[in-house]
Amino acid sequence: MSRLDIHKTYKLYIGGKFPRTESGRYYPVHNNKSKLIANMCLSSRKDFRNAVVAARKAQTSWAAMTALNKGQILYRIAEMLEGRKEQFVEELRIQGQSSKKAREEVEQSIDRLVYYAGWSDKFQQIFSSVNPVSSAHFNFSCTEPMGVLAVIAPEDQGLLGLISVVAPAILGGNTVVVLASHSNPLSAISFAEVLNSSDVPNGVVNILTGDKNELISHMASHMDVNAIIYSGNDEEEIKNLSELASENLKRIVIYKKQDWSNDKNQSPYFIEKTIEIKTTWHPAKM
Repeated sequence: MSRLDIHKTYKLYIGGKFPRTESGRYYPVHNNKSKLIANMCLSSRKDFRNAVVAARKAQTSWAAMTALNKGQILYRIAEMLEGRKEQFVEELRIQGQSSKKAREEVEQSIDRLVYYAGWSDKFQQIFSSVNPVSSAHFNFSCTEPMGVLAVIAPEDQGLLGLISVVAPAILGGNTVVVLASHSNPLSAISFAEVLNSSDVPNGVVNILTGDKNELISHMASHMDVNAIIYSGNDEEEIKNLSELASENLKRIVIYKKQDWSNDKNQSPYFIEKTIEIKTTWHPAKM
């Protein structure tokens, strides 16, 4: 007796839980032979708002964690991803990649997490300083997280691209709401399952799937989002984002078309793009 194909319906990842979209809508994902391989949630504005609430709730305690602890958690994510490597290779393969390319992307994703874990207690020294001033004061500059970041993940390299923009952001003490690749979303939600078993506090990373055209204006205009990371090169989208974000003084970080497998696309300066520099004056004599 032949069996029916059971296609997994992937859920969202918000506040450490896996809810279905409140909209009740889904979209099909096909492979390069037009065969249905999964159903993905079509996130709504309400889903995004729920994710921002979860991210805001987690942000202060996550930022207060020690650099060592954040590095340990990133390394733990890498360990868990290593343990499920074959699953991710298979998911990338059924989305159209060759077996060789899929394996390279997964292994580079693991290595990238380890790379940023190593920077957890070092980037502060690079971007902080004691400043020379001509008065009876000490003047210090030190790093602080921006807060809650909305992230539009790269459309290509659904796993490596997502990790390349999320890892430096959370290492800087931020929490994130990520809109995964529309065309390659499988590994993003599977990565959420890895996060959920990797000591990452609930709400630090929230992952949505859906239509960028429906959500992008809400991500840019939401008043409780401190900054937005946009991965892509659509000039019309960049223009709209810039106009909406300027109305609430939201910072925009833009990564135009990049090959995330290039080692030049990992750097402490990716962390620097997601942090603020606070300068403090202190009198030399009390």
